[in-house]
Amino acid sequence: MGSNRFYIGIGSRVVALTLTITMISWVISHTHWYVTTVVLVAAALGQVAMLINFTTQWSREVTRLLDALSFNDTSVNCSALHGDSSFHELSLAIMRVLERLRAGRAEREAQSQYFHMLVAHVPIALVSVDQRGTVQLLNMAARRLFEGPCTEVTQFSRYGEVFATGMEALNPGSSAILRMERNSEVLQMKAAATELAIGGTRRRLISLQNIETELTAQELAAWQSVIRVMTHEVMNSLTPISSLATTARGLISDVRARLATDDPNKAALVDAGEALDILAQRSEGLLRFVQNHRRLAKRMVAKIELVPLRRVFARLQRLLAGELLGRDTELTLTVTPESLEMPVDAELLDQALLNLVRNSLEALRGKGGSGRIAVSAYRDVDGRVVITVADDGPGVPQNLRQKVFVPFFTTKRQGSGVGLTLVRQIMALHGGMIGISETPGGGATIKLRF
Repeated sequence: MGSNRFYIGIGSRVVALTLTITMISWVISHTHWYVTTVVLVAAALGQVAMLINFTTQWSREVTRLLDALSFNDTSVNCSALHGDSSFHELSLAIMRVLERLRAGRAEREAQSQYFHMLVAHVPIALVSVDQRGTVQLLNMAARRLFEGPCTEVTQFSRYGEVFATGMEALNPGSSAILRMERNSEVLQMKAAATELAIGGTRRRLISLQNIETELTAQELAAWQSVIRVMTHEVMNSLTPISSLATTARGLISDVRARLATDDPNKAALVDAGEALDILAQRSEGLLRFVQNHRRLAKRMVAKIELVPLRRVFARLQRLLAGELLGRDTELTLTVTPESLEMPVDAELLDQALLNLVRNSLEALRGKGGSGRIAVSAYRDVDGRVVITVADDGPGVPQNLRQKVFVPFFTTKRQGSGVGLTLVRQIMALHGGMIGISETPGGGATIKLRF
């Protein structure tokens, strides 16, 4: 139908042009009407121009459309064709193409925005690095992990040379566990890399996942297994030794009491009795040591409930009131905001905080007992609850900050090496982490991050 209109339009214009030329020929050959001749010639030229414009109109519109599409511009229209009935079908076809292009572009933009939002909010840190070592992408999790933007791979050295070297050496398709030093924390990160080729440029996409909690849980489970076997074997051996030493000591005491004062064997029996006393005391000491460490092998079960931290801190202050009496130690407890609450086992949290504050009190004895201990709770930038116990004591040397959480390791003369390990076990049970750093101005700060 549209093509018929187009042919009719051309035919009518050709007929009109033919008639005009015929009239020009007749006027020139039969009359001397010069003005009429000029008018007819002008009319003929105008008809030629109109015919050319009519036949090339569609090609100009299509060319304009294709030029616009080459610049990804789908806002063009074909109003010039739409107003002419001869090009009605062509106009409708072009409009359908434009509508589909607009719909496809809108769909691609929506998908692109969706994937950008997905990458930005995925909880695993994602880092894209090109061949020149330029960081092209950091999603929100990566920005939180790096505590700010990173533009070059050389900036990874801020988190330790081991971490920077590992990130640079990570090949596509491989994975590794990297140690990341971040402020007061040491994180164990599982890094995996893959390669992408976009526009002829190859990039490495590296994912970073904090597995500190999982490694801690596995390590504690291994320690519990070792301690369980050790305590079983030691208890089986020490119990009869202690019992026999006590029995033998009693027998020697009876024999010694029946001997005469000047009996030459009495001195030897005294020495044997003293040796048995030492043996019994050491056996009892070892039994107490083993019984103390059996707490680490005991399976804990957390009874999670929503607990206001203000009440936890008030209870902690009451429990420590007797130990702080007569000491020149200032204990401050701060909850920000005061309404802060968290899902936790209140009894286990009490136990963890008591251990930490008592460790700080023990550390302050080197200063004559005077000092400050600050316990505070707040939410960090990730929305997680953080509890810190900070003191101004001698602090913990850098090379010992990871060892103090290992069972049996202690820096105190009378320490058992259980307290911090127990706190670490409680944090692992809650899916949290524990770290130690230096207090500004001196001292140690323990951070519990739930």
